Amino acid sequence: MRIPPLYRNSNWQRLFAGMAVGGCISWVIFLFMFGVMQERNSVIIKEQANKIHELQSDIKIWQDDYKELNEKNEEMLTIQKIKVELTNYEKYDITDSQSIYTIEEAIQEDLRPLLAKDLATVYKNKEMIEKTIENKVVKINGKKYEFVIREIHYYTTIHIEAELRLAD
Repeated sequence: MRIPPLYRNSNWQRLFAGMAVGGCISWVIFLFMFGVMQERNSVIIKEQANKIHELQSDIKIWQDDYKELNEKNEEMLTIQKIKVELTNYEKYDITDSQSIYTIEEAIQEDLRPLLAKDLATVYKNKEMIEKTIENKVVKINGKKYEFVIREIHYYTTIHIEAELRLAD
């Protein structure tokens, strides 16, 4: 049994030649389309990279300006309020809220010159503020009391937590 000699038939030769030429042409078209797409994507990526670089430089400029403004504002901070809180008064059976309020107001009145002063200046004089409060003696119900400072927080509001103690 023999295989028929189809290689001599011109129809088959044309079919195989057409398949080979069609394969080459389709491969060239594929490479062209792929190259065009990749070129378009690379252009888009370059544009986006430039845009990102511009935005990052803008952000850096804004952050630097913001940092400068914050530093200037911190330098200009002033004391606007003084808040005094007494503790340990229950130990001495002082239940009169009017007396406690009066003591707190007296301390605030002693520190009133600090209002509208620069925060840095006030912080530099913190020992003087502490001594002013600790050397103050108040009289409640016939007994003399002095203060011991537990906490002081410095910001636009000075928050002072003072403990009441019997004076010697």
